Amino acid sequence: MGQVSNSMPVAISKLGENVETSREPQNARAIEWLLQQPGGPITVVTPKKDVSSDVIKALLSRRGVTHLTWRGLSTRALAGRILFAWPDRKRLNDLWGLEADALAVIEWSPQESKEWIEANRPILLLHDQVIPYKPVEPEESPDEPLPYDIGKILENVARWAQGYSSGLKWNEEHKLKADMMNRPERWLSVSVEQVRDKCRELGMRPNDVDTIAGFLQRRKDGHRFQVNSSYRNFSFNF
Repeated sequence: MGQVSNSMPVAISKLGENVETSREPQNARAIEWLLQQPGGPITVVTPKKDVSSDVIKALLSRRGVTHLTWRGLSTRALAGRILFAWPDRKRLNDLWGLEADALAVIEWSPQESKEWIEANRPILLLHDQVIPYKPVEPEESPDEPLPYDIGKILENVARWAQGYSSGLKWNEEHKLKADMMNRPERWLSVSVEQVRDKCRELGMRPNDVDTIAGFLQRRKDGHRFQVNSSYRNFSFNF
C-alpha cells in the first residue's frame, strides 16, 4: 500500500469494545490529546450541528473554537488543530492531503477506518493506553504481476487525476467504464485488490482509488455501465 506521510501529529480515538458502555470516554480521549498538541485554533467537525456529547459541547463552548459540519465542508480549507468526529470511509478519504497543525479523529466504525489507519499510521488512543500504530507485516508471497496494459491505463488515469485539485473528472471515469465494457477480456484476470494496490502505489487520492476499484467490482458482478455517447466506443490503445 502507498504510504501517506503526515508532517502533522495524527491520532484516532477508538472505542473500547466490551469495556466501555459509552462513547464519552472515547470522545474525551481525542479532545485531551488534541489540547496537548501545539498549534492554532481548534475546529470541531461533526456530521450535524446537533451534538449529543457533553464533552464535545464543552469544547465547543470555549472561546475561539469553530464548529463545522459535513454539509458543504471543504477539508482543504481546514487549518489549525482539527477534531474530526465519527467520519465514514468517504469523509476519512476527504482528509487526503490535509495540512494542519494536528488531527484527532473519533472513530465510528473500525471497518470504515481500517484502510485510513493503515495509510496514515496514527497514534492509537485506546481505553487503557496510548500507543503508536504498528503495521502488520504481510506474509511473504509472490505478487501477481499486473498486466502491462492495465498498468499503463492506471498510470495515465493517475496522471490525469493529479492535474485536478478534486481528482478524477467525469470524462476520465467514462473512459474507464467504456474500456471495461469494450475490452472485458483484459480486465477479466485482474483482481480488484490488484487494481486498488496499483492505484495506491501511484499516489492516487483515496476517493479515486475507491471509484476505480468500485467500477471493476461492479463489472465483475455483471453490472453494465451507461457511458456518455462521446466515449461509448472508446478503449485505451495499449
